[in-house]
Amino acid sequence: MKVLKFGGTSVANAQNIKLALDIILNKAKQEQLIVVVSALSKVTDLLQLASEKAASKDEIYKEIVAEIEKKHLDTIKELIPVSEQSGLLSHVKRIINHLETLLDGCFLLGELSLRTSDTILSFGELLSSYIIAEALKQDVIKCSYKDSGELIKTNANFGKAAVNFEITNKLISDFFTLNNSQVVVMPGFIASTLDGKNTTLGRGGSDYTAAIMAGALNATDLEIWTDVNGMYTANPKIVKQAQPIASISYQEAMELSHFGAKVLFPPTIQPVLRKNIPILIKNTFDPEAEGTCISNNAVANGNPVKGISHIDNITLITLEGPGMIGVSGSSKRLFEVLSQEDINVVFITQASSEHSICIGILNTDAQVAENAINKAFETEISQNKIDLCIVEKNLCIIALVGENMKNHQGLSGKMFSTLGKNNVNIRAIAQGASERNISAVINERDVKKALNTLHERFFEDNTKQLNLFVMGVGNVGEKFIDQINQQNKFLKDNLKINLRVIALANSRKMLFDEDGINLESWQPLLDKGEEANKDLFIYNVKQLNLRNSIFVDITANESVSQTYEHFLRESVAVVTCNKIACSSAYDNYKNLKNLSRRYNAPFLFETNVGAGLPIIDTVKNLVVSGDKVNKIQAVLSGSLNFIFNNFDKNNSFYDVVKEAGVQGFTEPDPKIDLSGIDVARKILILIRESGYKMEIEEIENKSFLPVECMETTNNEDFFKSLIDYAGHFEAILAEANEKESRLKFVAQFENGKASVGLQFIPKDHPFYNLEGKDNIVLFYTDRYVDQPLLIKGAGAGAAVTASGIFADVIRIGNV
Repeated sequence: MKVLKFGGTSVANAQNIKLALDIILNKAKQEQLIVVVSALSKVTDLLQLASEKAASKDEIYKEIVAEIEKKHLDTIKELIPVSEQSGLLSHVKRIINHLETLLDGCFLLGELSLRTSDTILSFGELLSSYIIAEALKQDVIKCSYKDSGELIKTNANFGKAAVNFEITNKLISDFFTLNNSQVVVMPGFIASTLDGKNTTLGRGGSDYTAAIMAGALNATDLEIWTDVNGMYTANPKIVKQAQPIASISYQEAMELSHFGAKVLFPPTIQPVLRKNIPILIKNTFDPEAEGTCISNNAVANGNPVKGISHIDNITLITLEGPGMIGVSGSSKRLFEVLSQEDINVVFITQASSEHSICIGILNTDAQVAENAINKAFETEISQNKIDLCIVEKNLCIIALVGENMKNHQGLSGKMFSTLGKNNVNIRAIAQGASERNISAVINERDVKKALNTLHERFFEDNTKQLNLFVMGVGNVGEKFIDQINQQNKFLKDNLKINLRVIALANSRKMLFDEDGINLESWQPLLDKGEEANKDLFIYNVKQLNLRNSIFVDITANESVSQTYEHFLRESVAVVTCNKIACSSAYDNYKNLKNLSRRYNAPFLFETNVGAGLPIIDTVKNLVVSGDKVNKIQAVLSGSLNFIFNNFDKNNSFYDVVKEAGVQGFTEPDPKIDLSGIDVARKILILIRESGYKMEIEEIENKSFLPVECMETTNNEDFFKSLIDYAGHFEAILAEANEKESRLKFVAQFENGKASVGLQFIPKDHPFYNLEGKDNIVLFYTDRYVDQPLLIKGAGAGAAVTASGIFADVIRIGNV
């Protein structure tokens, strides 16, 4: 004999019931079946609502009853042939009339007892099971119906009655000894006391009904048919990458179901565990899927962690004080108080100092628990031996579960370090001696990030998902997005990095998509996005609270650079090509670096100097390895190098500057490049990264631009001034030619002093042959004395700058 249980979604409507009937009929050809069914989807909720409305004298309960009636009558009309409907419709209407009578009584009395509530809630299963039994009879199969309330006997603890197994097992055995039907259909969830009063087995109790039947009759197995392909490694509604678990032990299944795995009602396992009856979790809508097998013979898959689960709506209560140290019975008193108030404790941890004990309960019990505990310990509290209990609400328990976790070292360390890297604060920790479960209490706003982070760490072949929030999609930003789109598959296959762009913004629009923006069509999507708002952008990033979040600044905007502190404090990494932050006041620069360390949020800005060249990274490595930078000489402006390499008697200064802008070598405001401020910022950043303290005002800027050019306020006037002062620039070029030198805008630092300015570079200097838009840096250090460490390469251009930003993102992924 086999027991099949179909959940609410499996019998939600006539269409779904037909799928369940096909499964039942196919299996009935092979062996005798007991079929336990839940109420039609949402009906139990409607019954609960109707009873509450009736008890509060709200006549809307009548409309709810009408909705319940219509739902069942519509199901019958679609499921049963017209010629066979009459008797069944009459039966359903009689049950609905009985329901209305009970609700009318609640309305008149203005109250709802637990006993009456049990009777009302049982109507859902009574209706659904009778309809399904009648539907099976249409298929020429020997089918009978039995009210499980007549077989399952409980105490009178209405709402969540305890089963009397001795009597129940005998009644079940006696009934099936005499019953020879191929299929027996029974309602789940409902039971009765010895004197016939209706009781229920708690929400989700239909699983329990099926398990009681299977255990009493020594069934070959218990199949629970639901709407998912078994138990998952995590809640698939929260963790999109969650995978079905093929095989799991009874103990692991109990742990996962206790911690919120809603596929299985926690007590279900108890009746079949003693008999070693396997439980199969199957999908009504995909019956060929493997599903999950729960047994004592679970197959190990090499991963000691079988699943990650959680319980929402948790309150943490801490009782502490010197009066608890060495005093026996404090814990006993605490738990007795909670027991007397019928409060279930789901989490316990106590420090070895005995100074405090911490418990986790449901939010709904928090106020009652707080009052009861403070009253029980009021003497000690008045004597300052124990403090008033500390109550922290809106928390969540997350748990790693696995039978073989005890045989693997370092799992808890991996768990907590993974959470810590994503700024998930742990409020309390508990682990039993069996090491089958490692639990932690966290803020409920972090639950999605925590579950995804842990799942990524333990189940996704160490694939790391990086969530990017990109501000600035001009020339460089567009190239950056193209590069991500092009390399995404390579990164997944070779580096185990999954890059997702969650947000894009320019000066006009911004776009957010928690599932990742389609990079094939991001431009039209952004054009349809909401109005750009920097504060709202920051708020959205915080609210999404995604793991491995990275803010990417591809602007030259000062106000954007001022947002870094907000992101770093939320453990959101920052990658930027915007030089303003790192060349701002030294205290601000140091603050950002300190915040990065404090909140474990990388702050990377390699492209601040030399676009994609590894200049800043090289300086960092020199310093951390103990070397000291004594002197720096550099050509740090790819745009200025391009300009002076192409400025000759055939190409005017104005024309060359214009061409540099067209090719994307200059900033949107070219005066930033030509004034020398951009180069000053770059050398300042290198000086600071070398370990020196300096402000931008301390750098001597020997500008080659006439004052009138510098005083222009827009690009149009600036370019006009270049034409007006063409003679000035031609004179500089003539002097360079006369000296057989080339013009280079050089930055240098030595003996605590720094300067930037145009220089005449002779033929024997390393800078002389610097072509195109290349940059070059010479580092003279304690180790590189006579021959400097030289870095040379393309230092401007959208593609190389984008690749430098991309490289910083990958660095974070490889941490």
